[in-house]
Amino acid sequence: MRSNIVAGNWKMNNDLAASNALVHEIMNQVAELTLENTRVIVAPTFVNLSSVVEVAKESAVEVAAQNMHQAASGAFTGEISGEMLKGIGIESVILGHSERRAYFGEDDALLAEKVNGALKNNLEVIFCFGEELEDRKSDNHFNVVESQLKNGVFHLEAAAWKNIVLAYEPVWAIGTGETASPEQAQEMHAFIRNLIVDTYGAEVANEVSILYGGSVKPANATEIFSNPDVDGGLIGGAALNADDFVSLVKSF
Repeated sequence: MRSNIVAGNWKMNNDLAASNALVHEIMNQVAELTLENTRVIVAPTFVNLSSVVEVAKESAVEVAAQNMHQAASGAFTGEISGEMLKGIGIESVILGHSERRAYFGEDDALLAEKVNGALKNNLEVIFCFGEELEDRKSDNHFNVVESQLKNGVFHLEAAAWKNIVLAYEPVWAIGTGETASPEQAQEMHAFIRNLIVDTYGAEVANEVSILYGGSVKPANATEIFSNPDVDGGLIGGAALNADDFVSLVKSF
């Protein structure tokens, strides 16, 4: 059975003290919950990963990285490899986030390399993709999503999909206050799952968690997460407040 997942992407926020305090607060609240098939993940900035891993050790809260370099090692000043992440206890990494695509020029070919590098290090990949507003307005959103998936992860063998989580991000709904309607979210998530069925079969497709990322808040989480093909969320702003973030976990 695929997992429900609430993953908080902290982006470039929180110094060391604030990161430790936030994960402590999340841990304390999550400890009071009965998590049935639900995973809770936080993704701090690189410099705070090791500390947050140590704080969250032996709790129900998992820690993921926000990015990684595709190479195993080399003259790549300022970059972090998958082996380095594994060395400090990281088990998951977010790849392909719309901000990495938009601000740092990461294209499908590069992301496919990053996916390969992560899987070589036995890292779970939370793979992000989604359309821009103009794609949605021109009814090209399905084509864009299909292309990003085929180029980024559909080269993998079926066995690799046990380490893949998908995160659909309608870019027009990230940080804008706009949110895809529950019906729009379900429509796209069902389309994505059917693409996996067509490529890998129903057994693989039914085991893959597909998250929604795009201004999920306590006020709309239950309605979005209740859709049959929406398995949780990749959360931005609401992840920086423990009460808000844990309320999303409670939506399950």
